[in-house]
Amino acid sequence: MDAAGAETQFGRRFTWPWFLVAVLVYLGIIQGLGQLIGVDTPSSDSRFPTTESLVRNALIPIGASIVFVAALVTWLGWWGEVLRYRVPVRRWVRWVPVSMLLGSLVAMNYGHLGAQSGSLVVCLLLLGLFVGVGEELMFRGIGVHVFKRAGLSEGKVALWSSVVFGLAHVSNAIGQGAQAIIQALVVCTSGYFFYLCLRAGGVILLPMLVHGLWDTSLFSSMIGAKSAVYPGAVLLVVLQVALIIMLFNRRRAVSPTRMPTSPA
Repeated sequence: MDAAGAETQFGRRFTWPWFLVAVLVYLGIIQGLGQLIGVDTPSSDSRFPTTESLVRNALIPIGASIVFVAALVTWLGWWGEVLRYRVPVRRWVRWVPVSMLLGSLVAMNYGHLGAQSGSLVVCLLLLGLFVGVGEELMFRGIGVHVFKRAGLSEGKVALWSSVVFGLAHVSNAIGQGAQAIIQALVVCTSGYFFYLCLRAGGVILLPMLVHGLWDTSLFSSMIGAKSAVYPGAVLLVVLQVALIIMLFNRRRAVSPTRMPTSPA
């Protein structure tokens, strides 16, 4: 076990097999409620053609999953750890959240959003908020700390929390088919970026913001009566590829070579 893993651990003990069970419950809430109260939209090529479809297919199920995750963190007594993650990181890593925030703002399909009803746009913004809060609490909140408490190195904490994050998105195959498999592979790398956002900011609010804005930008062309093809979305793909290349080359230069010592 490394030095970080040897620190005093507060709250209840929660091992990684139980974390996987919690993830399955979390996914079951989202998919189960989606199937139970969701609205079928077979006649539309849009992901969320109406405000009702967005609320019933996404907002309510994801909102319920947030309640579950928040209750789990409360039961574990981990809020202090989950909200703050003070692990030293090199300065260049700060460009990960900065580039993702700027890329999301630039790639947003403002023209398409301007043609939609105000209620649909507000619900889209809430969707981004809900996804950012819920998924970050589960995977960068509970997940990261589960693997860290198990004594894994920071590199393995980042790896396994991102792998579980990606595999969780395979559940989208229920509504999206085989393309969810490809989505899961892409999401694995996104999970690593969100982990670096957590390291760079030291608080979970930063990856929540980055994640929420990133997904809002992705969905900005997928609401309304008809999906809109928007070239700006290519920017997010290019940015993700660039980040993958950069992290592959600098993956060993995330943590400082000399850790700061605590004052006596």
